[in-house]
Parts: sequence; C-alpha cells; structure tokens
Amino acid sequence: MSDQNLPLHDWDKLRVFLEVAKSGSVYRAGENLQLHQSVVSRRIRSLEADLSTQLFHRHARGTILTEQGTILLDAVEIMDKQLTKATNQIKDFRELARGELRVTTTTGFGTLWISPRLPKLFKSYPDLNLTLILDDKILDLPMREADIAIRMKEPSEADLVRKKIMSTSLGLYMTREYADTEGIPEKIEDLKEHRLISQKNSALDAPKAKAFINKIMSLKANHQMIINNYYGVFLGVKNNLGIGLLPGYVAEMVPDLIQVLPDLESDPIPLYLAYSYELKESKKLKVFRDFILSEIKGMNLAKSEK
Repeated sequence: MSDQNLPLHDWDKLRVFLEVAKSGSVYRAGENLQLHQSVVSRRIRSLEADLSTQLFHRHARGTILTEQGTILLDAVEIMDKQLTKATNQIKDFRELARGELRVTTTTGFGTLWISPRLPKLFKSYPDLNLTLILDDKILDLPMREADIAIRMKEPSEADLVRKKIMSTSLGLYMTREYADTEGIPEKIEDLKEHRLISQKNSALDAPKAKAFINKIMSLKANHQMIINNYYGVFLGVKNNLGIGLLPGYVAEMVPDLIQVLPDLESDPIPLYLAYSYELKESKKLKVFRDFILSEIKGMNLAKSEK
C-alpha cells in the first residue's frame, strides 16, 4: 500500500465502493448510480489497486466485503454523512434564515431603534438567532468579529459590501415634564441655565456629531453631564435631568420628547450598513438587511405623512 493518502478526486471511487457495499452487487450499484456495470467494476479494481488490498469477495450472487473492506466501509460511511451534513448546511446558508447572525452597532441604535422592532422580525423568522454586539468600538468584519454592522461612519475596508441606509441629525431634546417645571429655552444663550447632557465626544467616530457636540458644550452651561453612549443620554433626558443631545430618530420613537430650538441641529449624519462579500449569499443576512431597510422605509413614509 502506498504511503501517500488517496487524492481528493478519488471520492468518486469511494462513492462507487459505498454503493456496491450497500447493494451487495456491482450490477445493482451501477443501476443506482446510473453507471455501466463495467465502469463500476473498473473503479473498484482501481480503488483496490490504490490500497493494495482486496475489498470484496466476488461470487455468483454478488459481492461480500472482506475484512479490509469492512474497515474502509466504516470510514467511508462517516465521510458520506459529513459530506451530506456539509452540503445541507451550505444549502441552508443560501436558502434558510436560521442560525446565529452577529450584528454590531452602537449601544444607542441597537437599544433604542433595533431592539423594539425585533418582535416583528422574529415573528416571520423564529429560527433566526441574533447576537447583538452593542459597542462604540468598530469591529473587524473581514476577520469575522461580527457578520453585519450598522455605523455612523462609512467603513474603510475595501472588501465589504456597504450601503448608506439613512441619515439623522443630532438635536436638543427635553421631556414635557421637564419643560413644565424648568421652561423651554427660546434662544441658544438660554441653554446655559440648564443641565446639558451629552455623549462623550471622544467616544464618537462621526465628525459631524463631534462638531455639533463641541458647538453646544462650548456654551459652558452651568451644569453638564457627560455619558459614554447616547442610550445613557436618553435615560438622562427621560429622567428629567436636563436637555440632551440626541439623534432625531430617538425623538420620533418617544412622543414625550420635545425638540428644543429646532433650527439648532447638526449636519445630517449618515448611517451605513456593511458586511463581508463572502456573506452576500447568506439568507439570514439578506433577511436581516432587508428587514432593516423595510423598517427605515416605513419610518420615512410615516414621517412624510405627518
């Protein structure tokens, strides 16, 4: 027997061997595989030559495995099961929305925008398992730290599919309850008399958001509160701690919020959805991507009808 392993293309011989072993007949194996009997016999002889051993005892009624043939059959059956499993998984990858999908985005967007919409997604795709990685840190998609990302900055990696999905602006927001007790600022200088709540500027990776925060916080309000993500800013505003700098889509989702000085907003900040090219045929990724785009379309439609 050769010291070298069988080359990969010899799976054809092993497939024929498996069918002969199962059917107990070269003739029946040929019928099942739609191969001529002579082709089946030739491949079995070639496999026996490769392994330098006899795999079958031939007799008038068919074939019986030798001891060496039985050893090989055990191994080939395991290979066949693994190949079938892998084939089904590849098919599922393209055709079924199930299994884990890792989504990375900011704490605020994931908590305030994505999470409330997920019941609708799971109702349609109950076998989809989402892992939400909520962090302002930008993960490496080509290195599979996550499968799909939604960020306020266009990805710089060349080997990614990326799409601008929406734009939002930072504005100043307070609750109606806070407005009733503390009053509503009528001009920018009035902001100094209120506690301003903002995300930590160094935690942001969006230049337009940073510029707006710098502009507002440079007013040197009497009281300030800095938080490392804008979900925290939202909770501060919701609990009547002051006036917060928040993305516009948050206010659209929370009717109790009032925009302060509506003309005072950041320039539009784009949000991008991105994923690796190698996942572009993934059914579960397509389902999530299309769901996000559909929700944004519905949000924009509702806004235009107001």
